[in-house]
Amino acid sequence: MTGTFDAEDDLPRVPVPALADSAAQFLEWCDPLLDDEQRAQTRAAVDQLLRPDGPGPVLQRALEAFDAEPTTHTWLDDFWESRYLGRRDRIALNANFFFLFTDSADPAESEQAARAAGLVLGALDHKHRVDTETLPPATRKGAPMTMEQHKYLFSSTRIPGDGQDTARTPYTDAWPGPSRERHIVVFVRGHAFRMDVLGADGTAHTAAEIADGLRAIRARVGETRGPGVGRLTTKARADWAASRRALLAEGNEAALDDLETALFCVSLEDDARGDDRATGAQLLHGDSANRWFDKAVTFVVFPDGTAGINTEHCRLDGTTVLALVDGMLDASTAEHAEALGARSQGVPDATPLPFAITEERAADIRAAGEDFAEFAASVATRLVVFDDVGSDRAKKLGVSPDALVQMAYQLAHVRSKGFVGATYESIATLGFHHGRTEAMRVVTPEVLAFTAAMDDPGTDDPGADDDARRTAFDAAASAHVRRAQACAAGHAPEQHLWELSLIQQRRGAELGATEPLAVVDSPGWRIMRDDFMSTSSAPSENVRVFGFGSTSTQCIGVAYVLLPSRLIVHLSTPAAVGEQMERFATELRRALDEITALLEDR
Repeated sequence: MTGTFDAEDDLPRVPVPALADSAAQFLEWCDPLLDDEQRAQTRAAVDQLLRPDGPGPVLQRALEAFDAEPTTHTWLDDFWESRYLGRRDRIALNANFFFLFTDSADPAESEQAARAAGLVLGALDHKHRVDTETLPPATRKGAPMTMEQHKYLFSSTRIPGDGQDTARTPYTDAWPGPSRERHIVVFVRGHAFRMDVLGADGTAHTAAEIADGLRAIRARVGETRGPGVGRLTTKARADWAASRRALLAEGNEAALDDLETALFCVSLEDDARGDDRATGAQLLHGDSANRWFDKAVTFVVFPDGTAGINTEHCRLDGTTVLALVDGMLDASTAEHAEALGARSQGVPDATPLPFAITEERAADIRAAGEDFAEFAASVATRLVVFDDVGSDRAKKLGVSPDALVQMAYQLAHVRSKGFVGATYESIATLGFHHGRTEAMRVVTPEVLAFTAAMDDPGTDDPGADDDARRTAFDAAASAHVRRAQACAAGHAPEQHLWELSLIQQRRGAELGATEPLAVVDSPGWRIMRDDFMSTSSAPSENVRVFGFGSTSTQCIGVAYVLLPSRLIVHLSTPAAVGEQMERFATELRRALDEITALLEDR
C-alpha cells in the first residue's frame, strides 16, 4: 500500500517560468481588457522588465537560485507566505470560505449534538489516517497528487502579527510530527469550552458520549451569553495582533493555548436554519462571538442537525478541505467509530476556557463585534440553483463542463453590467510537489468574440446566426480549456511576476535591483487583476453550497458546485451594488438556457 505522503518527494517541482515567457503571456492575458493607450503603457513596462541591464533578469536569477536551494520545496514558498499571511485586512468573510454539507442519512443526526458528534468522529478518523499515513494519496488520471496540506487540517491556527501573520501548526520544527492533542474547543452562545474527545491513551470516545458531552455544555450555558472573545478574530490583522498581546498580558496564555492547539472547533448554533442562502450566510460569518476565525477548521452545527464548515485559508485550499469533507461524509458515524476503535470511557471532560476579561478588553470585544456585524450586513449574497444543468449534460453537449459555466458567467456579466470585466479562476496545481493553486484570468479575445456574437443582431438567416454563435462559443471554450491546462501545468504569468516584485521589495538593495518593477504598476497589471468576478469551484456530492465573501467593492464572488446533474452557484457582492448581482443571477439563467439550446441544435 502506498503511504499518504510516499509520493511527495517524487512529484515534479513547479517549474520556474522563463522571464520572457511570463512577459509574453502577461501581455496576451491583459490585452483584451485594454485600450490602445493602456496597451502602449503596459508594453513599455514589460520592456523595462526584459531590459538586459534592468531589474528583471537580476530578480529572475535570484528566484532561480532560491528554487535551487535544498530546503526549498517550490519557488512559491515565500510567495504563499506573503500572499496569505501578509494580508492586513480582516480574514473573516474576506478570506475564509465555507461548505454547507448535505444532510446526514441517519435520522438520529437530525439533532444537533448527535450530528456534531458524528462530525467529530469523522474528522478524528481522517486525522488518524493522515497520522498513520494510511489515507490513500489522491490521484488524477492515475498520477499522484500532493497530500502536503492534509498535515495542516488539525491543530492549526493562524496567529496575527503586526506586519505579517504566522501559522502555528504541527509538522514544523517547533512542533514536529502530527498533533497529539486530545481536545477540541466547543463554542456555545459566546462561551468556549475545552472538551477531550480522545481518552488518555488516544482512543476516541463513542459518538453517544461525545453527544452527551455537547449536551452537557449546552445545559451548563443555558441562556447566558459568554464573553465572545472570538469577535476579536474579525479585526484587521494588526489590530487583532494588538488585542491578542493585551489578552496575553492580562493572563490568558492558557486559554489561548487551548484554542490554538485544539484539533478543531465546533460551533453549536442557537437558531434554526432558514433556506440554504441564509444558512450559507451563517456559515460565512454568523455570530462572531461563536467563532474563532483563525482556526483552520470549524464545524458549525444548527439545532436541526444541518451542518457545515468554515475554513481559514493560509495553509489549506478548497481541494484539501473537500477531501476531508468527503472522507467524513462518505462513511457513517458507526463506520468511523469502528475504524477508530472508539470505546466507552464515560462522558468526555469539558471545562470552560479560563479567559480573564478586563473592562478594557470587554469594550474591545464589543466594538469588534459591532463593527463586524455592520460589515457582514454590507455584503449581499444570492443562491442560484440549476437542476437541469450539470457536468453530465455539458459532456453530452461536447463541451468542458467548466468552460460551459465560465462562458455563461461571461455572457451574464456582459448583459447585466454592459461590459466584459476581469475574471479570476482558481486552478489547482496539485500534481506538483507542494503544489497549491495558480491564478487564471478567464477573459480572452475569444470570450470577447463569443459574448459579442450572442447579442449580435446578425442577418436575416437565423440558422447562419446560430452557426456563427456556435463557432464563437467553441473557440472561446477551447481557449478556456487550453489556458486552464497551461495553468495546471504551472505555465502562467501572474504569480511569477508578483513574486519577482516581492523579491525586489525584500532584497532589491542587496541584489542591486533597486529599480521597482514598472510592470506591477502598469495599466495591464491593474486592470487584469481588478476583478469583476472571482470564481472557484468545489465539486462534491457531499456539498450543498460552497461560498466565500465579496473580494472588492465591485466584484461578484462566484462559488459553484458543479455536479453531474446540478449546478449550485453562490454569489456575493457588496450590498451597495447588490442590484447588479441580482441582474447577473437573472441573466445567468438566460445565458445557460441559450448556450445549451445552441449546442443541442448542432
